[in-house]
Amino acid sequence: MRPTTPKDIAASLTEFWSPRVIAEVDDTFIKVAKVQGSFTWHSHDHEDELFMILKGHLRIEIENAEAVELSEGQIYVVPKGVRHNPIAENECHIMLIERKSTLHTGTTITDKTRSLEEQLRPMET
Repeated sequence: MRPTTPKDIAASLTEFWSPRVIAEVDDTFIKVAKVQGSFTWHSHDHEDELFMILKGHLRIEIENAEAVELSEGQIYVVPKGVRHNPIAENECHIMLIERKSTLHTGTTITDKTRSLEEQLRPMET
């Protein structure tokens, strides 16, 4: 493992809503993604999900609750079992901290769903 800069790695990504694993800590993956538009309503039944904004602004719609607005440098944890839908009006770069068991879109499958294998593929240099 070499020192990394999550902000730079996220900026280098070419696909939206396609997180990439950049580090592992015990049973947790550290991921970055470039996002824009609306993702999909989903939940993670057994895992919390931490969002950190590296660049831009993200709104996380929460089922039966007020949406959460996040700006650069802010973090928010979506508790396990809570249905949510991340939305970025403009390009936004995020870091995610999730258990290794966390499925990208929970049990909801869409064209934006990425397998763990896709998230672990080597970064282009």
